[in-house]
Amino acid sequence: MEDLADQDITPVQLAALAAVVDEEDLDATRLAELVAFDRSTVGSVLERLEAKGWIEREYRDGDRRTKRLHATGTGRAKVRSLTEAMRGSQDRLLAVFDPAERTQFQGLLAKFIAAHETQRGVR
Repeated sequence: MEDLADQDITPVQLAALAAVVDEEDLDATRLAELVAFDRSTVGSVLERLEAKGWIEREYRDGDRRTKRLHATGTGRAKVRSLTEAMRGSQDRLLAVFDPAERTQFQGLLAKFIAAHETQRGVR
């Protein structure tokens, strides 16, 4: 949160925007699964990202039920510009561990996330 304070983006917005950048042709339901937030929270986040010009939402040809999400060039640039800052933030958080502990912690965290996603049926 501290590292994003002057960037006009919240951690939740960044997670959503990065997911849209990483996985083209998402819809809001899939995005909610990816970022582990409820659909109503994701809906308000998408409104803010669209208002800032970082994403576009549009219906797919012939399918008026679901809007697809696409990152704009400005949105992609925002994610790129914040990537280094987020690495620095992660490094500061993990600085309490020596290299072996950091590797172990990251492995355990990955295992925890994978198990949680399996339980929820997330890809």
